[in-house]
Amino acid sequence: MGFLRANPLSLLLVFVPVSAVLELVHANATWIFAASALAIIPLAGLMGKATEYLSEKMGAGIGGLLNASFGNAAELIISLMALRRGLHEVVKASITGSIIGNILLVLGLSLLAGGLKFERQMFNRTAACMGATLLTLSAIGLVVPAIFHMIVRGAPANHEQELSLEIAIVLFLTYLLSLVFALRTHKHLYAGDGVHTEDKPAGAAGWSKATSVLVLLGSTAFVALMGEFLVGAVEHTAETFGMTKVFVGVILVAIIGNAAEHSTAVIMAIRNQMDLAMNIAIGSSIQIALFVAPLLIFISYFLGQPMDLLFTTFEVISIGLAVGIVSLISMDGESNWMEGVQLIAVYVILGMAFYFLP
Repeated sequence: MGFLRANPLSLLLVFVPVSAVLELVHANATWIFAASALAIIPLAGLMGKATEYLSEKMGAGIGGLLNASFGNAAELIISLMALRRGLHEVVKASITGSIIGNILLVLGLSLLAGGLKFERQMFNRTAACMGATLLTLSAIGLVVPAIFHMIVRGAPANHEQELSLEIAIVLFLTYLLSLVFALRTHKHLYAGDGVHTEDKPAGAAGWSKATSVLVLLGSTAFVALMGEFLVGAVEHTAETFGMTKVFVGVILVAIIGNAAEHSTAVIMAIRNQMDLAMNIAIGSSIQIALFVAPLLIFISYFLGQPMDLLFTTFEVISIGLAVGIVSLISMDGESNWMEGVQLIAVYVILGMAFYFLP
């Protein structure tokens, strides 16, 4: 164990035999799904640990962006695997699940964990409201194709495909401009207040930048391998347990893919670094909606299987409700543990509804 702690890259070698194990159980897709999921979660944790060390050196703004980016790498990889297999329902459901999972479950757990230790935690209200506004834009981008579909029923389907592509371009450009806002023109809003309530123990200085980057790249590679197995077993696993593809995508795949955000955001909240925790949770949902979703649309064209942004009615409503409650919580610039409970409660309610959804 001392060798593993001293050499974080060696932790990745632990997961090499997983592919061999999966080959041995290839006849049972359920076991493949479970084993792949269990392998992805600690790998995502490694990604979160590496980005945590990078965040400490680069500030809350860039740190939150790094955590959101590499935290979403697992989600992006899994979605790409599903997209390559033509599982568009699973891909779109995982997008929905990631958005609501990050702003309800991840943020909720962060507020709860931090609130149990600190009676009142503060964060930059302007930055949080900007994030909530971007989430609202994301919801609009997902609602419009659904409304268009209901209004023009019977019209040529190619118009819906064109609309989805054009909306994806608008969302993607908006994301690029939001980076300019956060990292250039208004970066002071995302700098954080530098609050640290717990000192790290002696000798726990963390990994170097080079080591952290190598861990991120190595973890990403192994997540891609496990993602291939996971996606290949999705359909059979869903049938075995009587679950719909939408539920698997919205709940299971999203939780597995966002494991990095779960750990890092909660840790930051416990350390009373709420700006960073908010940037990770809300920023990750923004990145899924404004970057990952459009990117998957673009890639689907290269794969010859164009995907649209036509989400189910309940998916659209769920995103709207999630964005609404997060907007209310972020308005005052402070948080407590009860607000975390409220976010988690909404997530559980939506999860139950998705499970029973035919």
